[in-house]
Amino acid sequence: MTQLKRRSLLKVAGLALGAVAAGALPALASNSEKQGPKGKKLALSVAHITDVHIREGDNAPTRFKQCLNQIITKHKPDFFLNGGDSINDASYDNVKYEQVIQQWEIWDDCMKSMANYELHSCIGNHDPWWKAPSKDHEMYGKNYVVKRLKIPNRYYSFTKKNWHFIILDGNNKDISLDPEQYEWLEKDLEKLPAGTPTLLMSHYPILGTTQVLVGGGHSDCKKLKDLFYKHRDKVKVCLSGHNHLSDHTSYNGVLYCCNGAMSGFWWGKGDAESAGPGYYLETPPGYAMLKLYEDGTVENDYYPHSF
Repeated sequence: MTQLKRRSLLKVAGLALGAVAAGALPALASNSEKQGPKGKKLALSVAHITDVHIREGDNAPTRFKQCLNQIITKHKPDFFLNGGDSINDASYDNVKYEQVIQQWEIWDDCMKSMANYELHSCIGNHDPWWKAPSKDHEMYGKNYVVKRLKIPNRYYSFTKKNWHFIILDGNNKDISLDPEQYEWLEKDLEKLPAGTPTLLMSHYPILGTTQVLVGGGHSDCKKLKDLFYKHRDKVKVCLSGHNHLSDHTSYNGVLYCCNGAMSGFWWGKGDAESAGPGYYLETPPGYAMLKLYEDGTVENDYYPHSF
């Protein structure tokens, strides 16, 4: 890949509905270059991968393994967050049993590259197989994805070093949280001690520029925004993927990061008019690294990869 010029991080303050700004590619700074705000103590270094869309073609498994090795070697994260669409696709009407099995087997093989690391995943829209022989089939829908991703539920939370992490499932009507999940989210945030820094991850963007450009955002964004404002002493950052675009939007003190896609242009050559190999529109294939500080400060840097 051609050497990329450093680009500035988009910071949009006070985003209003109908008045959004298109984002530039975030700064491509290495951990050695970014020492963090003066006096801030780093709590966790977390890798965010999303939209891997793993499949057999285009040498995708080898390229994905190389990128995982780069993340581990270069950044040494404490753990990984995976934003969904882990396999290329099980959701289309013409997908057969053998295809679903093959894609998950490739995913499992790739995960051997990071056997020593925790991976906390959410479900993407391309992960569930809806055309199973029946709804009673063991591979039908989200429950099978939960099993294959080795996650406790389709939505869940956990805490590490005083940071709280909430993993959401937006794969419901109109891309939203179902009532059961929203009630759970309310209670999960409510029970946290005041000032607990919290990161949320959904496959779909909640707020930002990318859904204005290509669609695919949470339809319940206003409801979620109101909830986050109620807990503004806690909610610090929301991660997403789905749109394969890189965008950082700040609103009411929350940083919303749509962190591109590991697969870029679905492991293909890219848009005819894109800036480089594998790009989708203006975003190269890549991953993000987050620095989470004890006081709730967040740094999110997007790193293009050339594999």
